[in-house]
Amino acid sequence: MRDEYDFSKAKKNPYAKKLKKPITINIEEETIDYFKKQSGESGIPYQTLINLYLADCAHSNKKLNISWS
Repeated sequence: MRDEYDFSKAKKNPYAKKLKKPITINIEEETIDYFKKQSGESGIPYQTLINLYLADCAHSNKKLNISWS
């Protein structure tokens, strides 16, 4: 290993905007089980599936349709 490194020609990470932020969220067990089942069928990790679904909702500007009656 070198004592010093020259970063004068370094470039910013072009994917920095795509980095994920870890959060804590409470999700019902049935919902997690649903995504885990989908994960088993698709081969995509369930957390990635949840992220993809939420990202799709955000990109397509989906609105919630909730009725409390």
